[in-house]
Amino acid sequence: MSEVLVAYATKMGGTKGIAEAIAARIRAASHEVTVMDAAAVESIEPYKAVVLGSALYAARWRPEAVKFLKRNAPALARKPVWLFHSGPLGAEVEPQKAPRKVRELAARIGAEQPTTFGGRVTPENAVGFLARKMAQGPMAGDHRDWDAIDLWAYKIAEHLVSAR
Repeated sequence: MSEVLVAYATKMGGTKGIAEAIAARIRAASHEVTVMDAAAVESIEPYKAVVLGSALYAARWRPEAVKFLKRNAPALARKPVWLFHSGPLGAEVEPQKAPRKVRELAARIGAEQPTTFGGRVTPENAVGFLARKMAQGPMAGDHRDWDAIDLWAYKIAEHLVSAR
């Protein structure tokens, strides 16, 4: 049984990559971690802690991430939970406010508001008309800050070690 679930909701794979990096850092602190698409998670009961991430498009979380929060809210309220979203593009990634429903659900389960990480849009991964256009313009590229992601995950792992 894994101690930590890292679930994600992604459209073009960038958020999945962040989830995998978070899981790797937590594993490095000797925790068992499962990484899974949020839509495929049947139960969070086996896990001691949960990290959930969603791609952020037009100030909205992926529907499967919101459904995950709603469906699991009672159980999440009894566990440590960390939330993140990814999607802002450009050289300077500013923290993005979570959608109102996500803010409400985070408050209900006792989680902090989501941390923001940059996103990725390239011609190779662009899905949809708007993303394909963005992948050809000045916002194109991989804007994920791997050092910031690693530091955030390190703090989660540190919290989990101290809670043992």
